[in-house]
Amino acid sequence: MGATLRLPPPLLETFVERDRFRGTCYKAANWVHIGYTRGRGKLDRHKRRDKPVKEIFLCPL
Repeated sequence: MGATLRLPPPLLETFVERDRFRGTCYKAANWVHIGYTRGRGKLDRHKRRDKPVKEIFLCPL
């Protein structure tokens, strides 16, 4: 078994439910707003939007 190379993660990602929160702390901390989710779950097979739409923020490390 050889040595494994461990790299730190290049960025952090978070989702903010926009109907309940504004994401003010992420904006103040200079996180980058990259868009919105479509409101579909990970296991959605029927193309239904039954989950809340969330804002996506990234923070490069």
